[in-house]
Amino acid sequence: MVIKTDELPAAAPADSAREPSSQASGKGRPGAAELPSVMLLNGDCPESLKKEEGAAEPPRENGLDEAEPGEETTGQEVIVIQDTGFSVKILAPGIEPFSLQVSPQEMVQEIHQVLMDREDTCHRTCFSLHLDGNMLDHFSELRSVEGLQEGSVLRVVEEPYTVREARIHVRHVRDLLKSLDPSDAFNGVDCNSLSFLSVFTDGDLGDSGKRKKGLEMDPIDCTPPEYIVPGSRERPLCPLQPQNRDWKPLQCLKVLTMSGWNPPPGNRKMHGDLMYLFVITAEDRQVSITASTRGFYLNQSTAYHFNPKPASPRFLSHSLVELLNQISPTFKKNFAALQKKRVQRHPFERIATPFQVYSWTAPQAEHAMDCVRAEDAYTSRLGYEEHIPGQTRDWNEELQTTRELPRKNLPERLLRERAIFKVHSDFTAAATRGAMAVIDGNVMAINPSEETKMQMFIWNNIFFSLGFDVRDHYKDFGGDVAAYVAPTNDLNGVRTYNAVDVEGLYTLGTVVVDYRGYRVTAQSIIPGILERDQEQSVIYGSIDFGKTVVSHPRYLELLERTSRPLKILRHRVLNDRDEEVELCSSVECKGIIGNDGRHYILDLLRTFPPDLNFLPVPGEVLPEECTRAGFPRAHRHKLCCLRQELVDAFVEHRYLLFMKLAALQLMQQKASKMENPTSLENGSPQDSMSKPEDPLAPEVGGEEEGSSASGLAKVKELAETIASDDGTDPRSREVIRNACKAVGSISSTAFDVRFNPDIFSPGVRFPESCQEEVRDQKQLLKDAAAFLLSCQIPGLVKDCADHAVLPMDGATLAEVMRQRGINMRYLGKVLDLVLRSPARDQLDHIYKIGIGELITRSAKHIFKTYLQGVELSGLSAAISHFLNCFLSSYPNPVAHLPADELVSKKRNRRRRNRPPGAADNTAWAVMTPQELWKNICQEAKNYFDFSLECETVDQAVETYGLQKITLLREISLKTGIQILLKEYSFDSRHKPAFTEEDVLNIFPVVKHVNPKASDAFHFFQSGQAKVQQGFLKEGCELINEALNLFNNVYGAMHVEICACLRLLARLHYIMGDYAEALSNQQKAVLMSERVMGIEHPNTIQEYMHLALYCFASSQLSTALSLLYRARYLMLLVFGEDHPEMALLDNNIGLVLHGVMEYDLSLRFLENALAVSTKYHGPKSLKVALSHHLVARVYESKAEFRSALQHEKEGYTIYKTQLGEDHEKTKESSEYLKCLTQQAVALQRTMNEIYRNGSSANIPPLKFTAPSMASVLEQLNVINGILFIPLSQKDLENLKAEVARRHQLQEANKNRDKAEEPMATEPEPPGVPEDAASQPPAARDPSSSLQG
Repeated sequence: MVIKTDELPAAAPADSAREPSSQASGKGRPGAAELPSVMLLNGDCPESLKKEEGAAEPPRENGLDEAEPGEETTGQEVIVIQDTGFSVKILAPGIEPFSLQVSPQEMVQEIHQVLMDREDTCHRTCFSLHLDGNMLDHFSELRSVEGLQEGSVLRVVEEPYTVREARIHVRHVRDLLKSLDPSDAFNGVDCNSLSFLSVFTDGDLGDSGKRKKGLEMDPIDCTPPEYIVPGSRERPLCPLQPQNRDWKPLQCLKVLTMSGWNPPPGNRKMHGDLMYLFVITAEDRQVSITASTRGFYLNQSTAYHFNPKPASPRFLSHSLVELLNQISPTFKKNFAALQKKRVQRHPFERIATPFQVYSWTAPQAEHAMDCVRAEDAYTSRLGYEEHIPGQTRDWNEELQTTRELPRKNLPERLLRERAIFKVHSDFTAAATRGAMAVIDGNVMAINPSEETKMQMFIWNNIFFSLGFDVRDHYKDFGGDVAAYVAPTNDLNGVRTYNAVDVEGLYTLGTVVVDYRGYRVTAQSIIPGILERDQEQSVIYGSIDFGKTVVSHPRYLELLERTSRPLKILRHRVLNDRDEEVELCSSVECKGIIGNDGRHYILDLLRTFPPDLNFLPVPGEVLPEECTRAGFPRAHRHKLCCLRQELVDAFVEHRYLLFMKLAALQLMQQKASKMENPTSLENGSPQDSMSKPEDPLAPEVGGEEEGSSASGLAKVKELAETIASDDGTDPRSREVIRNACKAVGSISSTAFDVRFNPDIFSPGVRFPESCQEEVRDQKQLLKDAAAFLLSCQIPGLVKDCADHAVLPMDGATLAEVMRQRGINMRYLGKVLDLVLRSPARDQLDHIYKIGIGELITRSAKHIFKTYLQGVELSGLSAAISHFLNCFLSSYPNPVAHLPADELVSKKRNRRRRNRPPGAADNTAWAVMTPQELWKNICQEAKNYFDFSLECETVDQAVETYGLQKITLLREISLKTGIQILLKEYSFDSRHKPAFTEEDVLNIFPVVKHVNPKASDAFHFFQSGQAKVQQGFLKEGCELINEALNLFNNVYGAMHVEICACLRLLARLHYIMGDYAEALSNQQKAVLMSERVMGIEHPNTIQEYMHLALYCFASSQLSTALSLLYRARYLMLLVFGEDHPEMALLDNNIGLVLHGVMEYDLSLRFLENALAVSTKYHGPKSLKVALSHHLVARVYESKAEFRSALQHEKEGYTIYKTQLGEDHEKTKESSEYLKCLTQQAVALQRTMNEIYRNGSSANIPPLKFTAPSMASVLEQLNVINGILFIPLSQKDLENLKAEVARRHQLQEANKNRDKAEEPMATEPEPPGVPEDAASQPPAARDPSSSLQG
């Protein structure tokens, strides 16, 4: 089965469309970013690769990595991937022959894609390629084609159409006509999304860089728009989506649609008519077109009269475009111009993203006729879009088959991961469409006679169920609330088991979709499950939460393999007949063998142990840390689990503890052996470990997150101590046993902490013989709950105070919490801790984001139930009313009921089988702002245990310093609302802010599995490690390699590729290759906009990096407009008062200083100084640097007194922090002297003028306009980039050496496929020893490189 359907192999076709040989010119780098389409299939891989399965990724021994994965093998693995490309000549009818660079692993189909994308051949879809008169098979690889080699000539031969091919052709022509039209991105279809970078860079950066080199000091307009200047209060929304010039589309046709005469009658079918089209040209000529097997021609039909005879001009064209060129001069001119523009756009602006990204704002768009869209809406689009024979896709079969692909070596793993990723992204798209159709009432239920909540649906081979508690299944767990969270817990379970990836164990494709207030779970269907009863099919687990339980040896064996990485304890429970049953998962995890013989597990909602802080159990007392914080608290449901990240962190924490305890003992023993060889056997180990629980208490409370890093180094040493003891000595065995007991390990000979997920499950009973084990497990769960409160939350707050993490909005805060294993329900606790923190001021931004997140999440909970009572016709009125109550200062908004527009003649009788939510319910219309805000405060108290002090939106804004526009963005992203792009007057007390015309759409919010590219990720990590050790070149190669592999698995667009490109750009910049840095960073910005969103915090950072590289390449005006864009986005997403804003303003101030806009520059630099002082404290080095930057501008303005004042402040900080002798302090004191001299000189001159009047003989004053180099140097410093100090000569030598080595490498590569890895070669002679090992980036290198 071919999975690879229509996705273009990364960016290859687009590049080759621009210049056929662009792939060859990869600067000699083996296919860096230019050759993403290298599919790794060559089987002849070196022996070193054929490692046995297990070594591919050693299961982590309880959360601790042994070595850097992929370090040793990289050298050889890299070689497999690069296969030399060659070029072929393409002969297409009607144009000059051209050559095309291809690679042996590409499929013939990929050449088709390239030709369909090229400007001069894009109008052909129905053709085949012939080599020496033989037709090439679509799906064969190029290297399997006999006689295909460098310089071969491929002929494009037009093929006869079929109905399917004719439809594909019309769809392709429509796509070409709409290629610059952003409406698909605004409507969130076909994986289109927005990107605005080109508006700010005026096209491609690479080209303009060469043009603008000479004009360095052109007068450029640097004035920022008023709303960007520091201190501005207005936060406009319109600039979020600046109008792109290309969007005023060139109109080629007025209408292109299917004709009403379709399908052709039988007698015309026998003449070869396939279908009829109706076209109105730009000149207002109406024509009917026949699509026949031989091509397209005009017929004589009109709207009301059918006459299929050909009309004049009698012109038969194989391509619809050629026919339209003949009959409409406007079409000919505009279509050509459109294609020219289309291929000039950066490929990343038009490649589809793997998962749909929705935009929460959109401009008013006029709705144009579109035949393809109209047809898509009413078919399930299953017939001809898929290139897979057979009608609908069997999702389950595809998902499971891709998992079964072989994975013994790198090429196989890449193929497998690529297939898994592709199927997942297709499945997610199909599931989302289906879920929306279900809620909109367009799918018939499989149990139509039951009430709406109970209904289940099947569409396109996917099973859909609603998140309600059907048949009291979750009665003991919280009813509907539990039924609502169960799907996301289940999805987390699926994610986890997929990541462990045990051969022979299968999970269902699962997607959870929240849409219009309903939660829909979409799952692939186990073969045969619908034909039999659930009781018969479940052969492992329990269908009634533990009353009846069964087990199965094969399942135990499969799940046993997952138990170590997931830290799940194999345990026994009692069933209803009091028999012991052994399980290796929670009881409600069910095992079903499908008709295909595969072992499926489903209902993984309790994969992880319960969170005792939110699960009060009578008779159980929690540790003191928990009770102090007011736990346990009853939650709305009893399905609260700990996150996997928390389990891992807890086990790692215990491991450190175990090592400390064991090693301390052993060292004491060794010492006592030395002193007293005949020491008593029994005395020593026992005493020091007399109370095994004792050492735990101080540890758990006192251990700060930070110590674990240094701890790991200690652990390595301790592990060696323990390993050197061969375990024969009974005393050391005793030591290990005691240490194991102390940390709750399940084994007494080695460290192994695991959890029993069934502890505290209502209805689960354990046998008598296990009571002790159960008691230990209960204690372990209590310790884990305490660990979350005493270590993870304080650790998070500390990281935020140290600015080790810099969340900018709700989503990034949630991500930071989840990485530490803190569930969102702890948000109130996090905020409490922030309030009590001694560094409260430095956490101001976290507090604001947290409060905003708390308010919008509470509002989301209310909105969900609010929407369920709204029928479809009242949707926009209801949403705008809710937004008015939530955000508008207007005291009493009135909802418009939908009945106003039309008067119905007779009341239609109510149908029984309504889509969910078609309740005749207008209860939503009576909501008032006071009531809503009261509910929000109540929800915040009940759910997050946090007391908000506000009764209206204006009080909230006032009390917590929030912005209404930010709250609007957060609530829209969380609920899927799309609103009109215009300025809203939130604060008007005379009219409500929103009308129903302002709500444009409501999108689904989709949660799904994200399959990972594991090998690529290992390369990326080893590359990062190399860079941090200072080996830039090796790091660069590894990361280029990772980029290739990522492209192979994910296609061209993905979050991880974005991180890869950003790091590459930074490395190239540090190594002085600005052009490469620019090109990579431009891709990173485009990708971040497309995949994460145009105003996502990550995008803001990418814009800042790009601005720096633009400045370094002397593109000053571009750099400024990029920085202004970043500042605007940041104001919208958060506001002005954020530590990252200091960095941004320093950047803007420096660039403005460079272009001699001193007054503007000071506004930004002084704002940065104020923000830095607030967030880093007045004594920090950042503040000293800020003072210095301000002083430099004052110096340029010749205001020496202010300059001196600021520089003195900076000098004092350096002196106290770094001491007299530090170079920074010396630099500062030199600069002070220099300023003083200038001030004295100026004073002399002034005195001279006073004395002698205008006849004074004044020496001209030297005002220093800053040099670009000095500005750039400061920019590098504030952005945390330090260059390795090399002299010019060294640099030349290094460059020559690099080039020489590259040629050598190429030569070796071609001669011999298995050379030894790069890292072992000696340092190039031109580099001083220490320079090679100096780390390239200041700050904590990891943060500066990744984030």
